Amino acid sequence: MELPRAFGILLHPTSLPGPWVCGVLGKEAKSFLDWLSEARARFWQVLPLGPTGFGDSPYQSFSAFAGNPYL
Repeated sequence: MELPRAFGILLHPTSLPGPWVCGVLGKEAKSFLDWLSEARARFWQVLPLGPTGFGDSPYQSFSAFAGNPYL
C-alpha cells in the first residue's frame, strides 16, 4: 500500500485566538481550517477535548464522551 505524502499540524483549539483567555471552536477555528486548506495541509491533530480532571489535565477527564464546556 502506497501512502501519498502529506503534512499537518498539532494545535489545540485553546491555542487559537478567542474572545476569552483561550480560543474556542468558532470563527477563529474556521479561519484556521481555511488557512490549513490553502496551505494544502491534510491533518489537524488536537489534544483531548474533554473536560479536564484534577490538576486541569485533559488526560484525566471525568468522561471520554463529554466535550469541554469552555470550547
